[in-house]
Order: sequence, then structure tokens, then C-alpha cells
Amino acid sequence: MTLFKLISKEIKHRRLNFCLSIFAIAIAAASWLLSEAFLKSAHLKSEEIIKAKVDETETLMKKLEDDIRKSMKGLGFNIYIFPEGQNMSEVYSQGYASKTMPEDYVYKLAESNIVTVNHLLPTLTQSLEWPEQKRRIVLIGIRGQVPKSHGKPKKPLVNPILGNDMVIGYELHKSLNLKVGDKVKFMGQEFNISKTHPQRGSKDDITVWINLEICQKLLNKEKQINSILALECNCASVDRIGEIRKELSAILPGTQIIEHDSKALARAEARTKTEKTAKKEIASMQEQQQQLQEKREGVVAVLVPFIGLLSLGTIALLAFLNVKERIYELGLLLSIGVKTSKILTAFLMKACCSAFVGALLGIIIFQLGLNLGNAKFFNSFETALLIDNSKILLTLVVMPLLAIMATWLPALWAAQTDPAEVLRND
Repeated sequence: MTLFKLISKEIKHRRLNFCLSIFAIAIAAASWLLSEAFLKSAHLKSEEIIKAKVDETETLMKKLEDDIRKSMKGLGFNIYIFPEGQNMSEVYSQGYASKTMPEDYVYKLAESNIVTVNHLLPTLTQSLEWPEQKRRIVLIGIRGQVPKSHGKPKKPLVNPILGNDMVIGYELHKSLNLKVGDKVKFMGQEFNISKTHPQRGSKDDITVWINLEICQKLLNKEKQINSILALECNCASVDRIGEIRKELSAILPGTQIIEHDSKALARAEARTKTEKTAKKEIASMQEQQQQLQEKREGVVAVLVPFIGLLSLGTIALLAFLNVKERIYELGLLLSIGVKTSKILTAFLMKACCSAFVGALLGIIIFQLGLNLGNAKFFNSFETALLIDNSKILLTLVVMPLLAIMATWLPALWAAQTDPAEVLRND
């Protein structure tokens, strides 16, 4: 009797035993594959949640950054640099510095690698009498912003005043009945009204803005200014003004730097706090997802081996019962000359066949489980993302090997049966 015929007759004669072996292997294979897919889907979902949170945070930070930038531009300059030795109480009381400093200071800043401020604007300010109109005004000479030599060009916060143009505040153009295009005399020189400001409710309402160079000549302060205005960068530093003073003082020793508080700065601080809070939330979420993943892996690490051992135990038990029931048949086969190795191989090959068929059935059950429970248990991910083809192929290889291991002892017992002893008792 050939080995193939012996195996086929064994399977036909013990169909129930063979089917139960297939079922046990199928349960073990399907359980392992489904657990792998479940863990993978949970991991992918965690990454998806965290990525969504990170993207949401980045979008929020960009929006806050843009809002702060716009609001700070709307509120104007908030860093003021005054000359060395200037009495700050005088600045606070009259609104400008009486001392001056070289205009070259602003160019020195622009050519440095300064990073804490932008939008450098030199000014010369003085309160005086408008002789022709007999009005007390605040005269400010400005030019265009001085661009920094490094970094991207910034859109100016204020437009330069060119030539003999003049910009006047609300109270002046209202009380003097001046409008854009009018010609006026100021300190003996003719100016053209190029712009009038709406009411601001501050000293700006009685302010006159003219070109810096012309202002310097009218006040006999050529190449001199009494302040440099700047806009601080939106830094995430705790001591912003301290860092600004440190950087500016290294370039312009002796100058005095003050910060004008504003809602924009409060929003900048709020942005920094929001970013820190968001980062903490993301870190906390990552930790929670990691702990949850570890718990899932812990459950699977216990459940899957238990199911596997139970399946292998079932196969071993079925093989043992099969040998016990057929002990007399085995004795007869051995007595007529069937080799021990052939009987051993027949039992092992039967186990291998049942395991291979069971692995195929387990893969089918796995696919059905994915299709039926994809949305509920596997977060609607595609099969290709949940399980590698290599693991499916590994199932077809490992399951027969495990089945052979489980059947080895019962098969060895069957092959070593003494036919004389068995037949003597029959």
C-alpha cells in the first residue's frame, strides 16, 4: 500500500476527526490574523487622531500668528529707541525726547543682524508754534522705513512723506478748514496737503507730518533724530523686552529702549501659551494612545497564545484518540509488513494536510471578519494596510508545522506499537 493511498484512506475513514482538526487550525489562524489586523488598525487610528490634532494646532497657530501680525501692524510701532542721557519723565510728559542722536544710528541697526525688531523708522519730533496759523502743534519729520539688510522685505507700516508734502491731524484740518490739495505756508516754506487723518482722540489730532530732511533743516538739526520707532518680532520669549534691550544695546550702546504695551502683545503672549498648551495636549494624547495600545497588545498577547495552545491541544487529543481507536488496525498493518516510518509519516502528513486546509479556511474567515466588521472593529482601513501578505503566507507555513508538532507524540506512539502484543490481546 502506497503512502498516498494510506493517507487518503485514513482521511476518508476518520472524516469527523479530520474536519475537527481543520476547524481547530482555522480558529487559531483566523484569531492570529484578526488580532494582528485589530492592533494595526488601532495603531493607525491613533496616528490619524494625533496627526489631525497636530494639523489642527498648526492651522490654529498660523491663524493666530497672522492675526497677531495684522493687529500689531494696525496698532503701529511698539518699540521706541531714545538718545543716551534722555530724561524719560520728560518723554512721558511731553511725548517726545528733547535730546537727539545721529540719524546714522538707524542705518547701523539696519545693517546689523538684528532679529528682535522690524520696521525701523527714524523720526524727529518737536512741539512748536505754527507761525502762519498761530497754532500750537506737534511737528514730526519722518522718512520711509529703513529696510534691514537681511531677511525678507517687510511691507511698511507707514508710507514715506516725499518732497514738500504735508500730512495733518483731524483737529488741524477741521479747525483750519484744510483739505487734500490745499497749499499752506509753514515756517516760510510752502507745503502741499497730501493727506488728512480722521479723528484719533490723541496728540495725533494736532500733529503735522513732513519729510524728515526738510524737518531737520527747519529745526536746524541736520542729520539728527530724537527717536527710532520699531515693531518687535512675535517671539515666544518670556522676557521679550529684556532680549530686545540686550540686542539693541550691543549695537547702540547708551540708547534707551522702552516698550509700549498693547493688545497685540497680549495676543502674542496668548499665542505662546496656546501653543504650549496644544503641545502638552498632543503629548498627553500620544501617551494615552500609547498606554491604550499597550493594553490592547497585552490582551492579545494572552488571548492569541491561549487560543493557539487550545487548538494545538485539540489536534493532539484528536490524534491520540484516533491512534487509540485504531490500535488493532495499526497492529495488523505492522504485522503484514507496513514499515513503522510509513505509519509515522502517514499520521504526520494527515496532520499537515488538515493544518494547511485549516490555514486556508482561517484566511477565508479572516477576510470575512474584515469585511463584516471593518467599520466597527477595524476603523474602515483597507486590508492592505492592516495585514502584510507575508503574514498570510507565514500562516500557511507555520500552521502545518505546529500541527506536526502537536501530532508527533501520538504518531510516534502509533508507529512504535508492538503488533504481537496488540494481536495477542485481541
